[in-house]
Amino acid sequence: MKKKKIPSNFIYKIINKDLCTKKCIKIRTRFPPEPNGYLHLGHAKSICLNFQIAKNFQGTCNLRFDDTNPKTQHKKYIEAIKNDIKWLRFQWYGTVRYASDYFDKIYYFAIELIKKNLAYVEELSSDEIRKYRGSLTKIGQNSPYRDRSIQENLYLFEKMRNGNFTEGSACLRAKIDMKSPFIIMRDPILYRIRFRSHHHTKNKWCIYPTYDFSHCISDAIEEITHSLCTLEFQDNRQLYNWILKNVSIQFLPKQYEFSRINLEYTVMSKRKLKILVKNNIVDGWDDPRMPTISGLRRRGYTPSSIRAFCNLIGITKQNNIIDISLLESCIKKELNVTAIRFMAVINPVLLILENLADTYEKVIEVFNHPNNHNMGKRKIFLHKKIYIDRSDFSEKQNILYKRLSLGKKVKLRHSYVIIANRIEKNETGEIKTIFCTCYKKYDKNSELKDSNKIGVIHWVSAKNNIPAEFRFYQNLFTHVNPDNIKDFLSFLNPNSLKIYHGVIENSITKNHIKYPIQFERIGYFFADQYNNNKNLIFNLITHLSKKWKIV
Repeated sequence: MKKKKIPSNFIYKIINKDLCTKKCIKIRTRFPPEPNGYLHLGHAKSICLNFQIAKNFQGTCNLRFDDTNPKTQHKKYIEAIKNDIKWLRFQWYGTVRYASDYFDKIYYFAIELIKKNLAYVEELSSDEIRKYRGSLTKIGQNSPYRDRSIQENLYLFEKMRNGNFTEGSACLRAKIDMKSPFIIMRDPILYRIRFRSHHHTKNKWCIYPTYDFSHCISDAIEEITHSLCTLEFQDNRQLYNWILKNVSIQFLPKQYEFSRINLEYTVMSKRKLKILVKNNIVDGWDDPRMPTISGLRRRGYTPSSIRAFCNLIGITKQNNIIDISLLESCIKKELNVTAIRFMAVINPVLLILENLADTYEKVIEVFNHPNNHNMGKRKIFLHKKIYIDRSDFSEKQNILYKRLSLGKKVKLRHSYVIIANRIEKNETGEIKTIFCTCYKKYDKNSELKDSNKIGVIHWVSAKNNIPAEFRFYQNLFTHVNPDNIKDFLSFLNPNSLKIYHGVIENSITKNHIKYPIQFERIGYFFADQYNNNKNLIFNLITHLSKKWKIV
């Protein structure tokens, strides 16, 4: 049996060194999402990293919700996040944890900082705090409330706790250094007032710790050995370490940063994704155009393909934009092996085989997968009338055009060679019917040889078929990196969704559409699991080839 290869990256090297030097005995990681939206591919990368480290080093990985802001966080997001993690085939250690489980302890540590003269109650407005903080080129100024006595700060903080301040009129700030080159260290806010019911603690609190204050303390309480986050939190490590150093907590976790996912033609900011949902630009968080795990799941991506993608891009400290074709290649590689094949006509035009009788019917038995005959067979039906895709016929002959045109032969997939004789158009000039002759008598070997010289097109019986809707997706944005653009909505792709109505083989069953399938010559599709319509709806996962186009 082959030994499983453990990934090699800078985080794994750090962990190996920590274990060898006995800096830690048991590895403990955590995945700590804020429940203020749905998870996206960036979170999938973090999930794979944290849970896989725990598995590879026989450690544990906690799921902890950093639920410190009742204004933006909801229980529906918590359930969606838990569902996404399970769908990716990971399981957290023990029970689900919440930062709110530790609110009493975090409050105690805030009082401890006040008593050490390392925190004070601020009464500047949020705009004034921003102004006093300065910028990257201008140092900050001390708040006029910074030098309050310890006793006064304890009294005022208790007033905050009791709800005797209005929301936004006071907050608790750390007393660090307003001249620090790290803006995060210029007296950051530790507590703010929120008169909101909390999903977990209900109305017990009206003051809530900030993410930065609660996060490091939660890690320490859970004895997390390696606190892994993306590079935008690099400067926050200064505050992370400062808080843990100045409160009486025994365990001191270490924070390490890795690059986030930046995917071409996609926004990966939860705030921007929320704008798309709120403005009804997309059909919810699980719209198949969204880079959310739920959107990818609805589109037809599999857990293993997303895990493969996360492993493929690796863990580094350098931010870069990832080619979206890497994601597509992961699902293509898998579905090429696992997906059953069917024929579908996306944009149908009627084709009549004139030399067949009206009652003609030929039952053709074909394999569900060309390379895996263990996947069984199915029956398709050839009749006098069939449908082909409009893109598979051209009135003008072209030596480079390998499909059907007047006077030219083409092979019907799994069936006869045909030749187009004439066409009939409707009043608008659109082709209504193509009249052809089929060659019923042929030598199989010579026909097969001949089919290498002529084109092969797919088709569906006009008599035995199932109507279906096909949703074709393109990139949601026309700009390669919309995440870095303030006015990102101006680069929305108006053609990100196109809907067609066609037909598929009637050999397809309810069991088949539970899984991704391949419509031959077109692409991989997945039946929409939230479809309440009468007709089937298929979401395009990815094209087989960019050369095949719909007319």
